[in-house]
Formats: sequence, structure tokens, C-alpha cells
Amino acid sequence: MTIQASVTNPGTIPSVSSLISGRTVQGTKVFSPAGDDLGHIDDIMIDAPTGKVVYGVLQFGGFLGIGSDHYPIPFGRLRYDSVQGGYVTDLTKEDLESAPPADRDWYENREWQRRNYDHYGVPYYWP
Repeated sequence: MTIQASVTNPGTIPSVSSLISGRTVQGTKVFSPAGDDLGHIDDIMIDAPTGKVVYGVLQFGGFLGIGSDHYPIPFGRLRYDSVQGGYVTDLTKEDLESAPPADRDWYENREWQRRNYDHYGVPYYWP
């Protein structure tokens, strides 16, 4: 049996099920607790051995995607809010800007991941 999710409006989360596709998460806005638009989820990163979503990659700053930066945020720091229609985080713009810069190999660099998780104050996703 094949189950296929229909994504008719990327960036919106369906209310029928708690299961969503990665395509649905892409484009979803991220807000501060005050409702400020911090950017949107450009990608998600999944730990292949466990299947756990470990990062939401926030596209932040710039204008129409030009000059914007990408900030891998531990997914545990994001909470979906159906009223806002996006993810809410207690992180500020300053928290994002002071995060360890993500080099090209950040997803393979355990030391960078350690610094990133320490910066955001969450437990490591690996044993």
C-alpha cells in the first residue's frame, strides 16, 4: 500500500493529521513569541539512522532570498502554532545572528553541531 500526502499549499500544515511531509514544512514561516517574522523553513535535516528531524534550516534576512543566510536550528526549538500558521521559537534575531556560522560541511561536522546545540541550549540528538 502506498500513502501519498497531497501538498496543495506549501508552507501550511494540515489539521487532520500530525504527520506532515518535508515539502509541507518548507516555506513555513517562523515567528518570535511577539509575532515578528524571523524568516521561513528552507529545509529540514533528518538523522538517517533514527529518522528523527533534527534541524529546521531557517532562511533569514535579505530581500526576496537575495543576501539571506541559513541558520540550522535544532528542531526542538520550534513549535508549530496553528493560529500563527507557522513555527514559533523563543529565539531572537540576535540569538540567530550569534549562532556558530554554518560552513559548507556543518551537517557532517560533529564539533560544529556540538557548538550549535550548546548555543541553543538543547540536548544533543546523538548518543
